[in-house]
Amino acid sequence: MRTLPPMKPLLACVGLTMALCAPHAGAQSSPYPDKPIRLIVPFAAGGATDVLGRLLAVGLGQKLGQSVVVENKPGASTIVGATQVARSAPDGYTLLLAASTTLTLNPAIRSNLAYDPIKSFTPIGLVADMSLVLVANPDTHLNSVKDLATQSQAQPDKFSYGSFGSGSSVHFGAEMLKSTAGIRMVHVPFNGSAPSLTALVGGQVQVAVDTVVASLPLIKAGKIKPIAVLSAQRLPALPQVPTVAESGYPGFQMGTWFALMAPAGLPAAVQQKLEKALAEVATAPATQARMVELALTPAYGNGAAVQARVERELPGMRAVAARAEIRAE
Repeated sequence: MRTLPPMKPLLACVGLTMALCAPHAGAQSSPYPDKPIRLIVPFAAGGATDVLGRLLAVGLGQKLGQSVVVENKPGASTIVGATQVARSAPDGYTLLLAASTTLTLNPAIRSNLAYDPIKSFTPIGLVADMSLVLVANPDTHLNSVKDLATQSQAQPDKFSYGSFGSGSSVHFGAEMLKSTAGIRMVHVPFNGSAPSLTALVGGQVQVAVDTVVASLPLIKAGKIKPIAVLSAQRLPALPQVPTVAESGYPGFQMGTWFALMAPAGLPAAVQQKLEKALAEVATAPATQARMVELALTPAYGNGAAVQARVERELPGMRAVAARAEIRAE
């Protein structure tokens, strides 16, 4: 008869095997996130978008229990940063603070983008809107959009408008305004808001479209005059300035907006965790108050809302680009 091995040594062996396997199994099943997360902001440090990214990073870090580190990757109208995220591993450790430039304007004017606005990303949620404003040099004596339309039609060679770049949100906004109101003026693109608004103050251009964030200090100083905001509603920062819609052009709306994105193929559980964390951060009263201080409009929406907005706006932006012959430079 075969002798059975003693039970204690056998149990000890089984226990040792389980102990050796346990660390490996635990490493494979570690809950997300178990290391710092990178948030790519495709703009230079110091601007309103960078401040927004850092605000979100702090809040998300607190909700997720891991630090969220902002990395500024400016360049090529957000394409540099967006492409980096699109090509990153879909594990939730690389995120993108995308702008409408990333998701609806670049695809409207570029046929060879290195990313697709829908197929290359997993949308996490909408964050905020940034309004645009039509501003004029005070010497032009313009008081309304209709004044600009009337004077530019009477003197078609008199008016030019500045923007912070060809193919930018303000370029699109101005061209939409020209088409809607019958305004005749020539586009003069600059390399950023600062040179565009400096040219406006100096009278090199008569009007400009820019973000309310960049324009507000000069408006408060009396160096430029606000004519109308391009948003659907009046802005708390400029309550006396009418919308374009209120100025006689119902339904007009154009602005910049921001959304949190991850690479395509993100696991559903990770996506849900990020969506929940963003919802809590973006709707927190303290976060929204800070956004308003930055002249941003809180505009939270879930991942599905991001995709719906892209699908709704992209055809319209393509139509504007075709009509105004806006092309990537």
